[in-house]
Amino acid sequence: MNVMDTIKLLETDQSKKLMTALYGAEEVDKNIERYQKLVRSYENKFADGHIMLFSSPGRTEISGNHTDHNHGKVLAGSINLDCVGVAAKNNSSKVHIISETYNQDFVIDLNDLAPSEKKSGTIDLVKGLLQGFKEDGYEIGGFNAYITSNVIGAAGVSSSAAFEMLLCSILNTFFNESRMDTVAYAHIGKYSENVYWDKASGLLDQMACAVGGLITIDFLEPSEPVVEKIDFDFSSQNHSLIIVNTGKGHADLSADYSSVPIEMKKVAEFFGKEYCSQITEEQVIDQLAEVREFAGDRSVLRALHFFEENKRVEAEVAALKENRFDDFLKNITESGNSSWKWLQNCFTNSSFQEQGITIALALTELFIKEKGCGACRVHGGGFAGVIMAMLPNHIVDEYVTYIEKALGEGNAYKMSIRPYGAICVNNVMEEM
Repeated sequence: MNVMDTIKLLETDQSKKLMTALYGAEEVDKNIERYQKLVRSYENKFADGHIMLFSSPGRTEISGNHTDHNHGKVLAGSINLDCVGVAAKNNSSKVHIISETYNQDFVIDLNDLAPSEKKSGTIDLVKGLLQGFKEDGYEIGGFNAYITSNVIGAAGVSSSAAFEMLLCSILNTFFNESRMDTVAYAHIGKYSENVYWDKASGLLDQMACAVGGLITIDFLEPSEPVVEKIDFDFSSQNHSLIIVNTGKGHADLSADYSSVPIEMKKVAEFFGKEYCSQITEEQVIDQLAEVREFAGDRSVLRALHFFEENKRVEAEVAALKENRFDDFLKNITESGNSSWKWLQNCFTNSSFQEQGITIALALTELFIKEKGCGACRVHGGGFAGVIMAMLPNHIVDEYVTYIEKALGEGNAYKMSIRPYGAICVNNVMEEM
């Protein structure tokens, strides 16, 4: 489809229907204009051609805090912030990508996919994705892409994974007859981060961005995670999800993040196992004195969080399926309390006077107590950064004003769960 046909396509009823599903009724016109602007930007850089549109969302983690790395369970959802791309095959051995958001313009030769010495940055990430496709037996080829993103960076909503899954969707559509499933996408994204960034990532971010909607994932067998889509309409409950960015901590948090899986695995090691998913809570409690001596008290608390968090994910999924929304909110609160008290990832001991997350949680809990409704919890990895609140729509604006007065303007983001993951927009419109 050429540029003019694509711009006309974006004004059709199918387009408006899809834009409503992706972004909400009040954001339809804004996003049609966003897409059309992107198409014209593509044309200005690459000229006209047979182009297609792609979208991949960021994600929110609702429960299952720090469970995936020990092969536990999570509840996550794709959000209405996304990475959008216009792309076309270029019949060459070159991949040319322009990122409007990050002011990047680079070309990768498909015959040179080795990582750089520093193993960081977008070029290495894209090379890793392309190499991952090859190693998994999929086809790759040259294409041009012009990309924009409103997925907030460094805010725990997976801006990198959204970008990765967008490129996977492009490669799948152009060169693999759209036959790949989203699990394949996620493993390729994980491979790229593990090998080309030396980052010990799991599959949570990629799976939530790729699959779309509200999903629960069981990572007991991480090579084949069990994914279930939960058919639940959050808008029917008149609640919104708000992400609050409390600010980046000044301490190096690498050791804090690494300590969580290491300490959980230390408890499993006592029983001759590698992951907490291979042992039970009852085993730990039955031999508590010996486990404490072997692994340490914080390790035990983090393992107990793992076991209880898995149960909470199951309880939340059941509550949503049975339309018990109040029970769902209650479990979100309990999940947050467990992360704060047992997992202990709301601040770092190396810089204990810097507690942006705990300040934001304390203020939000005071707000929720006064209103008598809502839930909140730390969001993502923790130690610094982001919290999540789920509040009735009629008090959202009041909360945003309240929390931004304390933490600074522009730090609270109202979000919704969207039903689609990484998609070729053209293909989805054809099916509507």
